[in-house]
Amino acid sequence: MTIVFRPDRMMVGKKISPVELADPVGITNVNLSRIKNGEADALRVSTLDAICKALDCQPGDILEHEKIDEDDIGEEQRHRGVRSCGAN
Repeated sequence: MTIVFRPDRMMVGKKISPVELADPVGITNVNLSRIKNGEADALRVSTLDAICKALDCQPGDILEHEKIDEDDIGEEQRHRGVRSCGAN
């Protein structure tokens, strides 16, 4: 099991670009991109809170708990337990 970060659907629905989201959240566009691409080591609850406020959504709207085949992910991602996917 892993937590998947999927803000893209909410961003498209709200017509918010990554740059427009990063500023009110208080993070750089680069860091937002790292979070979206599953490259961040962690996601602070305060950052998740700020993202939810900016998108006017609940954490469950942008996070999913997904069962994955452990053989399909690398050791680093297995250790982190978080990955990201684009809009589905």
